[in-house]
Amino acid sequence: MFDITAIPALRDNYIWAIHDGRHAAVVDPGEAAPVLAFLDAHSLRLNAILCTHRHADHIGGITRLCEVYNVPVYGRRHPGNPLVSHDLREGDRLELDALDIGAGIAFDILEIPGHLDDHLAYLAVSIAPGILFCGDVLFGAGCGRNFEGTPAQLFHSLQRLAQLPGDTRVYCAHEYTAANLRFALACEPHNPDIQRRIEQVAQLRAASQPTVPSSIALEKATNPFLRCTQPELIRTLQRRGLSDNGELGVFTALREWRNHF
Repeated sequence: MFDITAIPALRDNYIWAIHDGRHAAVVDPGEAAPVLAFLDAHSLRLNAILCTHRHADHIGGITRLCEVYNVPVYGRRHPGNPLVSHDLREGDRLELDALDIGAGIAFDILEIPGHLDDHLAYLAVSIAPGILFCGDVLFGAGCGRNFEGTPAQLFHSLQRLAQLPGDTRVYCAHEYTAANLRFALACEPHNPDIQRRIEQVAQLRAASQPTVPSSIALEKATNPFLRCTQPELIRTLQRRGLSDNGELGVFTALREWRNHF
């Protein structure tokens, strides 16, 4: 058996720790100190680091962690992320049981460009419900900015994630849900699922609890970037001057509006 724990870091990051009582792997360690404190508090030994992409708030703690533990670093090798020791590509499989962490966990590797070109997702399909570590591509009620590549790449990456089973648990890397829901409500003010999620998120944050993981089903019901065919959302954008009602046109307009919301 294993647990997944959110380690808060920096201003609004989550570093995800996968641990079984003895060993741990961490996903996107943007800083080392909170990881080291967590490992010490729970008497865990770090066995692996998983990277979704090369932004500093996701890799900033790797050097220090490797100095202490000398562990493999998995991710997409890139000149901007020389810390990766084990290059992963689309279709690869990462077996965590081989690293003495959570027997039976295997992650399929998905390449999901659009935020950055080297962005990966880790999808565990060997257990139910599935587990998705998606970094900065899919957030609670939102998605990442389109820093590299094209809006079409980001759109298709998100559509790919949306096709996963509805009960797949979505572990993103930031606590952005409340702000994203304000935008979602502006897009679809009459969506009861969004209204309900706003109330639930407010309760969680009042109790200093994370609002993630979510699920693919919840994101499809409340995340505007996965709802580009919804009539109310399209009407909202048309009032803002939308002329291309195709899914990619709607998505592109949404992302541009969110950039300045």
